[in-house]
Amino acid sequence: MELKILIAEDEPRLREVLCDYFLSKGDFPTAAPDGLTALELACEKEFDGVLLDIMMPGLDGLSVCRALRKRSNVPIIFLTALSDEEDKLLGYELGADDYVTKPFSMSVLYAKLTALIRRSRGNLKTTDRLEAAGISVMLSTRKVFAGGKEIALTPKEYSLLVCLMRNRNIVMSREQLLVKCWGYDYEGESRAVDTHIKRLREKLGQQASCIKTVIKAGYKLEVEG
Repeated sequence: MELKILIAEDEPRLREVLCDYFLSKGDFPTAAPDGLTALELACEKEFDGVLLDIMMPGLDGLSVCRALRKRSNVPIIFLTALSDEEDKLLGYELGADDYVTKPFSMSVLYAKLTALIRRSRGNLKTTDRLEAAGISVMLSTRKVFAGGKEIALTPKEYSLLVCLMRNRNIVMSREQLLVKCWGYDYEGESRAVDTHIKRLREKLGQQASCIKTVIKAGYKLEVEG
């Protein structure tokens, strides 16, 4: 994949290292030294993925993420020195797909971002439609309909919904959902699943009633028959 990546990082050296790494992979990084510049760049052209530092001058990464989610479902990974769980959950509430805590491995960061982008592009071997409880998912186009109306989901929300629909009436633990939807060893809290499920339910509206919370076990998409 030749990826167009927006890298918003206020530390010059790290910004340079990130750009050099993506260039070495044959990708096309665009650097932004602050949040306002990142937002302006994101409004000017399309990117395959976004890396956002949280602590940036002027407009922080959380504010940039909030603004981006109003117009795009582009995969977003936060780069942060913050390790507090509440900070991470706030990022997920705003629509972030993943977190990487500094210092981090470039190869792990690259693997996480490319996995997110592959899912966002819908690299699926099937073009089948999934349907359950008034929800339809077009796998080939990644379009989702709830109650007959199309809704926009982030890559993680989409992955969770597809996973639950493919395993209907089966209880999926938070750990199983992390592995299936985050794709590999995820260094995060299982509560991240709760945050994404909450956002998914909000977007599904009345059709969200089929997603059941199973106390001390996880979640399942419950349908009759």
